[in-house]
Amino acid sequence: MIMPVLLFIILICVLWACLFLQSARFGAPPRGDALRRIQQSPNYRNGRFQNLSPTPALTEGAGFFSILKKFYFDKHDRRAPASALPSVKTNLQNLESSKNILVWFGHSSYFMQIDRKTILVDPVFSGNASPLRFTTRSFPGTDVYDVDELPFIDYLFLTHDHWDHLDYKTIIGLKKKVNRVITGLGVAAHLQRWGYDMSNIKEMDWNTQLELDSGFSVNSISARHFSGRGLKRNRTIWSSFILKSPGKKIFIGGDSGYDRHFAKAGQLFGPFDLVILENGQYNESWKYIHMFPEEAVQAALDLGAAKLMPVHWAKFTLSLHSWDEPILRIKEEAMKKNINLLHPRIGEPVDLDAPSVFDSWWEGIL
Repeated sequence: MIMPVLLFIILICVLWACLFLQSARFGAPPRGDALRRIQQSPNYRNGRFQNLSPTPALTEGAGFFSILKKFYFDKHDRRAPASALPSVKTNLQNLESSKNILVWFGHSSYFMQIDRKTILVDPVFSGNASPLRFTTRSFPGTDVYDVDELPFIDYLFLTHDHWDHLDYKTIIGLKKKVNRVITGLGVAAHLQRWGYDMSNIKEMDWNTQLELDSGFSVNSISARHFSGRGLKRNRTIWSSFILKSPGKKIFIGGDSGYDRHFAKAGQLFGPFDLVILENGQYNESWKYIHMFPEEAVQAALDLGAAKLMPVHWAKFTLSLHSWDEPILRIKEEAMKKNINLLHPRIGEPVDLDAPSVFDSWWEGIL
């Protein structure tokens, strides 16, 4: 009697998992003309996008189950802050239009007003970064904005389709607020399933350029990472973007391990007024797909950065380090290398044309 009951339970679990993976939040794979365009990309081989350098997901000798054990069972009291993080609430709909402003929302989400255009990158306002709502919750104090508080967005940049960068609930809420979406090959299939007008989405392969408006253009370049929202990886591309406006040149970095592509971008497009790079969720066991803080500083030097803004930290626990370790390490390295580091509080407006002074707001938070 036990075996039939056990088999029935297993069958129910399998059916639930299959139905769950088909739910709208997972998006959709590229099909038809979109898939044929992908298959013509020089970066797509053997049914998937490829990094320019050999890039295993895990470092040689690292084991998936040992990492899983450390993540869920090893005690580490400081992977998340013990109290709410401090933040600033800025009225984004009432900014002085002539100013060039950056406002960080935590992790890799941020808003920019550049030469009177509004720009939003990888927004995640739902409170978590996972298909399961009760997992990968955002830190207390970091969810101080929602979609309704955003102004109309001229350009929405989506660097890749991971859950901590492409948030279903947020993207659904933004539909009526976005003029144009700029993303990598394959990502539009998700947005199409979520009701976006495909004519408003511009998909880019690496090493391509798109003219946006008078004086505005964007180049898509390689990153060293991977993609995927479900069981299959690398059916969509992961990218960094170079935004040129009449008065600024900005490097919008997606997730990336350190590699020679930063120096190449610096040679071709640098120097940059502002470089925005990931700084967090790193580990020696996956060192090829996420930079360490010291590598992020080196990448900024490679790019010729006048200012460096570190992101991908202070909102979610996606690694094994202390929540504040990324900013402590990158600040120390930036001081050694004489890099102008921006480290505002979440929601604090940064005037990109003026000297900035920031406090060490993370100090004293356990």
